[in-house]
Amino acid sequence: MTTTQGTAGPGPVAVEPRELRRSAAEIVDPAAARVIALAGGYGSGKTEVAVNLALLLARAGRRVQIADLDLVNPYFRCREARALMEAHGVRVVSPGGSKHWADLPIVLPEIAGMLDPPEGTVTLFDVGGDDVGARVLASLQPLLDRYELWLVLNARRPADATVAACRELRAAIEGSSRLTATGVVANAHLADETTPDVIVDGWRHARRAADDMDLPLRFVAVMDALAGSPELDVLDAPLLRMDRHMLPPWRRPATGDRHG
Repeated sequence: MTTTQGTAGPGPVAVEPRELRRSAAEIVDPAAARVIALAGGYGSGKTEVAVNLALLLARAGRRVQIADLDLVNPYFRCREARALMEAHGVRVVSPGGSKHWADLPIVLPEIAGMLDPPEGTVTLFDVGGDDVGARVLASLQPLLDRYELWLVLNARRPADATVAACRELRAAIEGSSRLTATGVVANAHLADETTPDVIVDGWRHARRAADDMDLPLRFVAVMDALAGSPELDVLDAPLLRMDRHMLPPWRRPATGDRHG
């Protein structure tokens, strides 16, 4: 039995390795595309999803590399969990040194090597919010062969609250990135005020939106503290059990290390 713990999580969670491998395989098929970009609206929580997905895959024994392509939001970027992910064997690519906090359209040379990962390795791209953030993917499009582009939807975010709005979001992201969406992720939340009912309502909304767009619902993201709630028994999609790692600057530990 392994013990997992996030830097900002509620405490250690004991998980059987077999369960980790099963959950990882349900969410990311080892035989499917090995490059996955997570995009969505500003504030959809896609960075939290990206970090937790990277950790799940790594804990399940998969080789994982993640690139921080969020050039929009200076507060919630996967690089904030860099130390935690690297401690679990995840390779993290992001601007370093003086460019670490720069909002520049930088595509690092290392990213080219992530576009065709070897068998057994998964590449994750944490993309900035809305169509503006997704624009960075357009420069990668000519080099991408097999890929997944998952839209992260938060039904409690006004811009994701209707099926029509989700269609518009998809069209904007696809137009900006020059890639085609291949799936939907349900990530309904109200931060610390999230309840099981919020999760269930968000799943239903994401299911309607996915069906309308003829896309599969890949998984439902839920904080670990709520994942065992009996209300969630109605969900018909895999669960990504998450710990909270993305915190606003005013809630982060005063360590003096901005790398998290």
